[in-house]
Amino acid sequence: MVVSDTRGRSLLPRTRKTRALLAILAMSSPRPVLRAHLASLLWSRREQEQARASLRQGVRELQDCLGPDWNHLFIADRHHLSLRGPGLSIDTVELADSVAIAIDLLDKFKDRLLDDLDGLDPAFDTWLADARARLNRRGLAIGESILAASDAPSATLEAAERLLAIHHLHEGAWRAMIRSHAELGNLDAAIGCYDRCCGVLAEALDGRRPSPETEDLISRIRAQAAAASPPPAVEEPVAVINGGGWRSQRGEGSSVRVRVAPLRTFGDHQNESLAVGLTEEISAGLSRFRWISCVPAMSWRDAPVPYDPGSGALGYPWDMPEADLMLDGTVQHAPGRVRVIVRLVDLRAGGEIVWAGRFDREMSDPLALQDELGASIVARIDPELLRHEARRMNLAQQTGMTAPELLLRALPGVYRMEWQGFVAAGRLLEASLRADPSSSVAHGWLAYWNLLYVGQGWASDPAACIAEAGRLAERAVMLDPGDARALTLAGHVRGYLGRRPAEAIALHERAIALNPNLAMAWCFSGFAYSYLGDHEEALRRIDHAIRLSPADPHMFFFDMALVIVHLMRGDYGAAIDAGRRAVELNPLFSSTYKSYLAALGWQGLTREAQEVRDRLLALEPGFSLQQAVERSPFSRPEDVDRYAEGLRRAGLT
Repeated sequence: MVVSDTRGRSLLPRTRKTRALLAILAMSSPRPVLRAHLASLLWSRREQEQARASLRQGVRELQDCLGPDWNHLFIADRHHLSLRGPGLSIDTVELADSVAIAIDLLDKFKDRLLDDLDGLDPAFDTWLADARARLNRRGLAIGESILAASDAPSATLEAAERLLAIHHLHEGAWRAMIRSHAELGNLDAAIGCYDRCCGVLAEALDGRRPSPETEDLISRIRAQAAAASPPPAVEEPVAVINGGGWRSQRGEGSSVRVRVAPLRTFGDHQNESLAVGLTEEISAGLSRFRWISCVPAMSWRDAPVPYDPGSGALGYPWDMPEADLMLDGTVQHAPGRVRVIVRLVDLRAGGEIVWAGRFDREMSDPLALQDELGASIVARIDPELLRHEARRMNLAQQTGMTAPELLLRALPGVYRMEWQGFVAAGRLLEASLRADPSSSVAHGWLAYWNLLYVGQGWASDPAACIAEAGRLAERAVMLDPGDARALTLAGHVRGYLGRRPAEAIALHERAIALNPNLAMAWCFSGFAYSYLGDHEEALRRIDHAIRLSPADPHMFFFDMALVIVHLMRGDYGAAIDAGRRAVELNPLFSSTYKSYLAALGWQGLTREAQEVRDRLLALEPGFSLQQAVERSPFSRPEDVDRYAEGLRRAGLT
């Protein structure tokens, strides 16, 4: 809920009940509402006299918030309250009364009405559910009118996507998307869209299948795809766990395929049990990453080149066609301790070691140990593999690259945050999206690129970049609701740029449920909790992200998150330590300097504050205290005040 005047000042009441009172009056405007009805909606569980007294208190708070400039809009008499008069603009009323049929209108219906006012009172919850249903029906009517009027496949796709953002179970919109993809010649995208439709309907409606009309449509498209496909090459079949990614079949532009070899053991039978379980845990964990195809483990006695347990030499089947990389390792046991050593080798490069890690743990409950070790290993592999594949792409040819290759080539520029390379990375991400418009991965990364572009102060039109980031993030989620990375990237865009941390948390939680080993999701969810004011939970989540992936390419980002959380907790010494680490890891990331500078201001470290301020202003010339407050994503006024006061004490004007 947002209430502001023509000068941009917030007039939002402090208490949620008074906000709800204002919401009821606004959505009833210009009609007056009986005081008795308002009391029954907001204080239904209180005695009548108590409810009336609470209403009078809410009226006084509302009058104080509106102040002398706007009190004339609030009409209060003995029996009624109303909100009306010149200068009053209410977006929900305008939407409900709109006669325009414009596609941009649909974006205004996709957010849940008054999401921050749930649970106030059972009677109010019923009123709010009715209000949401009315507004949703209006959005559906507009969306269906636009969809019916769309005559080109590309226009139909856009209308259907926006309609699904309002109502994800609208099978007519799903069918329009499937048909449009097919008309554009994207048969794989049409089939993938049908699969997502099946998943959405089954999850929300207890296993319901699409209608016969949809099934008939997809049958015709599959027949068309089969007729257009060449006969498959004869080769040994390979089972793939969660093919995911951009494609699940082997071929140009496919996802990276990793074979997890059985971990070798030294010691007793307990080691063998742990090794088998850990191998399965790693395979299952890797399969959760959309861009990784995890090939099931193969026994070493079946390998073309045998392993010699006597010499300890390992013979790798370098010519093995069904995997790009292999993970292997050993499990060793000593009294009370377990040591696991794993290494990732590139089979395409003759066994080059991409990464190796050692994990020492106390011997405890075997299942708990297996879970914890599996999570730690998998979380380390994902960023290392991303970094390795990005290096490969940057050494490869410059032309004829597939959509995934273009994206991988962009990532180093996104991580480094150097202006020229960052802009080039943006162009590569756009090229990747053009090459595969149905990629949720490309949509998510390009949304994140726009977020960083705004955060660095580089955007000449921040509002346009914010809108584009929001659009890309929403589409990423819609294209693949099961892509954990796309979900958490979309959540961070929604929490930071959109200033809707509660919605962001919902996306992050879904991402973590899909892939609990994705360190980025834990870090981003920590940001969202901090924006809401729950800094202890934020700290727990960010610490968990760091434990999962202590050598992550985004470690400077994780440390920056710690700066913010420690600042808000009032632990300025810890915030400064984290700020120094983050700046050492990436001195070009301007967001680090801001919270770091505020912590220095509170700590009174004038000389260091001057150095940090100068470095910040070199990265973002003209950055001011006013800009800091305007960009702040924090929900609680006291958190914004703490941030602003620290910057002021550090000399930012």
